[in-house]
Parts: sequence; structure tokens; C-alpha cells
Amino acid sequence: MRRRHLISLSAGALALVSGAAFAQAYPNKPIKLVVPFAPGGTTDIVARVVSEALSKALGQPVIVDNRAGGGGVVGALETSRATPDGYALGMATVSTTAANPAINPRIPYNPLTDFTPIINIAATPNVIAVHPSFPARDYKGFVAELKRNPGKYSYSSSGTGGIGHLQMELYKSLSGTFVTHSPYRGAGPALNDTVGGQVPMIFDNMPSAFPFIKENRLIPIVVAAPQRLAALPNVPTFKEIGLEPVNRMAYYGIYGPKGLSKEVVDRVHEGVMKALQDPVVRKRIEDTGSIIVGNTPQQFAEQIKAEYAVYKKVVETAKLSLDQ
Repeated sequence: MRRRHLISLSAGALALVSGAAFAQAYPNKPIKLVVPFAPGGTTDIVARVVSEALSKALGQPVIVDNRAGGGGVVGALETSRATPDGYALGMATVSTTAANPAINPRIPYNPLTDFTPIINIAATPNVIAVHPSFPARDYKGFVAELKRNPGKYSYSSSGTGGIGHLQMELYKSLSGTFVTHSPYRGAGPALNDTVGGQVPMIFDNMPSAFPFIKENRLIPIVVAAPQRLAALPNVPTFKEIGLEPVNRMAYYGIYGPKGLSKEVVDRVHEGVMKALQDPVVRKRIEDTGSIIVGNTPQQFAEQIKAEYAVYKKVVETAKLSLDQ
């Protein structure tokens, strides 16, 4: 018995030593961070701000890799299929973990079982904004114009099944308006065409849209936020206009493929938290209009689960489909 007990203790000690050694060894080479959208959107902005500081915290380069397509599906799928060794991570968004899977039954991954959530970095309001040529500059005029001319206007989004698409379709169903969807391969290209006047409006995240709003190249109409934003005091929230179901913020987090070890999760989480303690990093994120979150892996997993359930219900209740 004593010999068996010693063997058991030795095995346990070896496991502890191995785990500690792995934690110390990781990372020993560059880490890829997949952004599932084109450069220029909010996901890309947050990823690049954090990756720079995370590289310093981990002692290895964290390289942002933009893989746009399918409203975030292409990049998310790459992360889900990656080797779970911690060297291929991804940016998790509402579009890739909730909105797109909720509306698209053909998505080849399960947002609740095919990933290992690590941390939600930040949350951000969303906004409907129009090109200055649009014949309205406030919500009352905006909705009146859409109702006078159903089908006349189109809106851009980061892609089919993305949060901008789903929220705008929900808005349309609740407001009794009709606007044609023009999907892009990310918020960056969608913004460029809206600012350029090729598309009259966009449903986008505040961080990517706000620079153009400040320059009066886009006009904000209504925001999805808990309360009016200090930067846009005259712009109502969806709750104020009686459409509270649309009043949901976006999140930007980091996850890996399923099977990621606790040692890797803890190391990356620790690195991001250290990065978020840097006043410069916090300011750069908050200057985009985002709110720092920095929750635990368990809390982020629950948040993803809850958000997916919300959008699944939205799709079923409003009878939304990819054809809209």
C-alpha cells in the first residue's frame, strides 16, 4: 500500500511540475490573433491596441491576422480548427459567437462548444448613422423618411449575419420600415462606402464610426447603449424610442479553440489583464467609445451563452433569415 501511495504521490507531483513547466515555457514563439473582419473596424482596432501590450506582457509577438468573410465566419472557423496549443487565438465578437450562428444554421462551428473563452476585453455601443446627403438628421425625420419611401434606401453592414445586419433587421421588423441590406467583408469597407456616399446608412459599432461622426462625415441617428452617450448627448437610445430589444452593446474578447489548457488560458488572461491595467492602453480603448470589461473566462463563457440565446430568440420571433 505504501509503495502504491508513493507512486500516486509521484504521479501527482509530476503533473504539477509538468503544468508549472508548461506555464513557464508558454509562449516560446509568436502567437497569431485572428481578427475575423477586414482592417479598420472596431474588432481590428481593439485587437491591435491589445496585441501590442499583450506582446510585452507575454514576451512574444502577438501578430494580428485579418481573415474576413461571411460576417466573421471565415475567421472564427479558422480559430475553431486551430491546434489547441495557445499559438492560434481569435477575437470573439457578438457577430461570430451569437448573431451569425443564431441566423445561419449552416455555420460549421458551434459557438458554445467549439471554443475556449478567455476574456472579454471591452464592450461598445452601436449606432445607426447616415451620410450627410440623407434627407434627415434626427431620429424623427429618419423614420419618417424611411416610411415615406419603403425600399428606396439601403444600409451597409460588416457582413451577412453580423451584429449590424441582425440588429438592423430587428429594427426594421419592430419599426415597420424597409431598407435593403448591403453586406460587406467587414466594418472597414462598409464604412468607407457609407462615408463616400455609395450607401446612405450604416449600423456599426461606435469606435469605428465615431471618427467620421466627429468630422461630420456621418450623422448619428440612434444608439444602442445603456444611456445616452456623453459624446452624443442629443442622440437617443433605442430604449428611448421604444425599441428596447435593439438596445444591445457589442463585445470584443479573446478565445481559442476547444481543448485549450488551463495553463494557456490563465497565461493569456493574465497577460490581457496586465495590458488593461496600462493607462495608455485603457485610454486608447476608451477613446474609441468602448467600455473596459476584463472579466474571467467563466464569466465570458456565460456571456457568450446568454447573448447567443438572446439573438436566437430574436431570429425566431422576428422570423429573420439570411435572405433579408
